[in-house]
Amino acid sequence: MERFIENLMYGARWILAPIYFGLSLALLMLGIKFFQEIFHYLPLIIEMKESDLVLLVLSLVDMALVGGLLVMVMFSGYENFISQLDINEGREKLSWLGKVDSGTLKNKVAASIVAISSIHLLKVFVNTEKVDTEYLKWYVIIHLTFVVSAFAMGYLDKITRKSHGVD
Repeated sequence: MERFIENLMYGARWILAPIYFGLSLALLMLGIKFFQEIFHYLPLIIEMKESDLVLLVLSLVDMALVGGLLVMVMFSGYENFISQLDINEGREKLSWLGKVDSGTLKNKVAASIVAISSIHLLKVFVNTEKVDTEYLKWYVIIHLTFVVSAFAMGYLDKITRKSHGVD
């Protein structure tokens, strides 16, 4: 009976597979939105103010960072929790595949969130004249919370690895 329950629990990890596949659909949606933005603004580029162009570029960079985050979570999560990806020899393989454990993934996600938040904060600063001071204050506080959280997670990971003799 114990063996059956353990095998059932171990097999249940495959429930995550459709979730990681769903992230690939989210990546597709993000790609569509990325090119929709480009095609929307391309005819307007000559009349655009420089600050509006900077905001557009920051939005595109933001989408690229989110896309990279999705790929990292998809592949690392799949490899850490479901099964190793079998990439044929001769095919290009991402150098970090198989090397990102769940702790490293959490730190990379936290760093990505800080980077994404930084871009949003920069977009707010570019538009300061249109932004309420109270809103700006809260945006900075929230961003700093992300930064402190990312540092704390990294520090805790470092302590944990050191105590387990990993580093």
